Amino acid sequence: MKRFTNHPEQWGEFIDIKLCSKKIDTKKIEGKNVFMSSVTDCYNPYEVKYKITRNILEQLENVDCRLQISTKNKLILRDLDLLKQMKNLSVAISVNTLDENFRKDMDRASGIKERLETLKTLYNNGIYTILFMSPIFIGITDWKSIIEKTKDYINEYWFEDLNLRGAYKYDILRYIQENYQRIYPTFERIYIKGDKQELFNMDNQIKEYCNKNNINYSDYFHHEDVISNRENKKLGKNNI
Repeated sequence: MKRFTNHPEQWGEFIDIKLCSKKIDTKKIEGKNVFMSSVTDCYNPYEVKYKITRNILEQLENVDCRLQISTKNKLILRDLDLLKQMKNLSVAISVNTLDENFRKDMDRASGIKERLETLKTLYNNGIYTILFMSPIFIGITDWKSIIEKTKDYINEYWFEDLNLRGAYKYDILRYIQENYQRIYPTFERIYIKGDKQELFNMDNQIKEYCNKNNINYSDYFHHEDVISNRENKKLGKNNI
């Protein structure tokens, strides 16, 4: 988003609060897919004060649309009263590790235990739950253990590999080299030399496991291929 906002700060170090008093024209989104939130977590800490997400949900409560919410924060449970009224809702929560130390190095959102408890609470309240395993760090993300630990309260899994681009590419590679020296050669082959065979192998292992164990999933591996896929572009026409 820095390309459009011209923020000089590092990614993750700035936020713009989008205050808007104009009501949503709900007729325009009837029968459409509405996704919250693809760039900035709609339950980031500033939501406690500004309640922008809650205001949107209040307007969408009785709208005939397919709503998906993606977050890393337990704050979503604040709006459980509204979420339970939604007719066609799914909630995706990102979990790519069971190692709290690694999680703390990667983001500042809710802890792993809190995310899993949030998914369980949503599931127990009749809400369609998605565990978004993203980004998957090959050699670090224990995808099988995450599935085994959560499968009783997850309706669907999404899988996405690590997509390194921009300035943080070398920040991540440096982090791996300093903290996970054993697997750094793998990252070097994939993200510097462009040999993605090991990613293809892991992708195939995940799909084979899910198919064998009747795990409901969507596979978003190989980011460039997902974006360029014609069918995905067609689906995107119905998204707001």
